[in-house]
Amino acid sequence: MVVSLISASQALSATPSGGGCGAAGKWVICEVDDDAATSGSNSQASDSGSGSASSKPLCTVKKLDPQPPEGSMYWKGKSPKDGGAVYERSCLTGPGTTLVYTYFVADDAANIPAVDPAVVARQAVAKMQLSGPDIASPRANGKYVVGVPMWMWVNTNPTTFGPNSASATAGGVTVIATARVTKIVWSMGDGSAVTCNGAGTPYAASAGMQESPTCGHTYARTSASRAGGRYAVTATSTWTVDWQVNGGGESGLLVETRQSQMPVAIGEVQVVR
Repeated sequence: MVVSLISASQALSATPSGGGCGAAGKWVICEVDDDAATSGSNSQASDSGSGSASSKPLCTVKKLDPQPPEGSMYWKGKSPKDGGAVYERSCLTGPGTTLVYTYFVADDAANIPAVDPAVVARQAVAKMQLSGPDIASPRANGKYVVGVPMWMWVNTNPTTFGPNSASATAGGVTVIATARVTKIVWSMGDGSAVTCNGAGTPYAASAGMQESPTCGHTYARTSASRAGGRYAVTATSTWTVDWQVNGGGESGLLVETRQSQMPVAIGEVQVVR
């Protein structure tokens, strides 16, 4: 933890290391330049929903309660009798995204941004470490044939399918968020896309050559002409995140997307006479 004292003007205009801040309405939103995201070994992460896709909220400002006693260094030579109040600005800009605290005195509390619960909700989502679908089928070493229905499904766990819950606190506001995958869009590599509203149905030998009842695709051409002789299949999951301020009050919805890829070889049956 790092603590420093700054002036009110510095508090509202200073730029944390690695990014910038902007005041909007009643809150401060700060973001960093990198777009690193946590994902599985074969998955890619991307964000959507409210706010910038690459934004990472860092800072909140709150009024100290109780206020420091007269003569405290936090008043920076001023007195409570002069009016104004001492505020705390906390930013996740320290090493390893640890909190850095700064303190300043402001005369007009109405001009000090308060924390936005939606920003805190995104901090909760970051803790979930959501990743792309854990593809069970099709498999990279599987054997698939033109004209034979392919069944697609994914393994389910909290980080790849949900439900996944986490909470975050900033500026005295605690938000609880719960994320679930609501659909998976499969780009099959042959120009077609399949939307599945669930994890899919695992194949059973008793199904024979029937089509999957929930999520499947039938290839019309082999993958022989594709790079490496395989189709590049991409599964994109849509995460719906419901969040609410702890204790009731404001609530909202966020949407996140994550991707996983799998190369799939499609051959054809050769008839020998």
